[in-house]
Amino acid sequence: MHLATIEFKNNSQKADSYLWNLGDGTQSKDSVPNHHYTHSGKYDVTLSATKGKKTNTMTQPLIINPPTKCLIEITTDYGVMVAELYDATPKHRDNFLKLIDQGFYDGLLFHRVIDGFMIQGGDPDSKHAAAGAPLGMGGPGYQVPAEFVDSLIHVKGSLAAARMGDNVNPQKMSSGSQFYIVQGRPVESSVIDMFETRKGISYTPEQKKEYMELGGTPALDRDYTVFGRVISGLDVIDKIALVQKDSRDRPLKDVKMYIKAVK
Repeated sequence: MHLATIEFKNNSQKADSYLWNLGDGTQSKDSVPNHHYTHSGKYDVTLSATKGKKTNTMTQPLIINPPTKCLIEITTDYGVMVAELYDATPKHRDNFLKLIDQGFYDGLLFHRVIDGFMIQGGDPDSKHAAAGAPLGMGGPGYQVPAEFVDSLIHVKGSLAAARMGDNVNPQKMSSGSQFYIVQGRPVESSVIDMFETRKGISYTPEQKKEYMELGGTPALDRDYTVFGRVISGLDVIDKIALVQKDSRDRPLKDVKMYIKAVK
């Protein structure tokens, strides 16, 4: 994920060589480099321009402002997903960020993976789970009230909260930590129409188009809280969804996650 792309200016174009220290641990020997910064903050950028035996060095500060959206990075062995957390679901957003700040998710597994449906993780019991052990019942000891928003639907890449079933959870409260990322499949218009009638939902033309072209799982709308969406790394979902699983849909080879906020 690129928070900001900077094209640097260079007033010493007649030098024989250049060395840029870009402030985040990277260097460039280009005369006018472009560089992608992934996090906000103050960076001291240094240019050393050499002509013959003489080297001139200049350092200037660079300020990268925080993103206007609330973004997180989910890192796995299959790649990195960047997701936006929605302001429209503040209880879920704030709870997720709190757990990220605590390092809660680091080393946990995507313990339930169903190709064509979703990938699920966030069970704290998964961190040191033995191979083949059943997972999916753990949590931080609390639930989060449901936050259903009509504009937030289960299209591919949507980040949503797992929960206990209606028989023990009629208020559809979310797990305090477990979540899933929708993969789904393209949905025919007749199926979308069926769910509109069954659930009393009126999808916008744009939402219907996303379901038909990108795919998703409309059967889950208004039953599970959507609180974010993957905006970079959709291919990572597909890669994880294809791993070999056991009879409980747990990957045979652990798929670990590491989550951080993009600040």
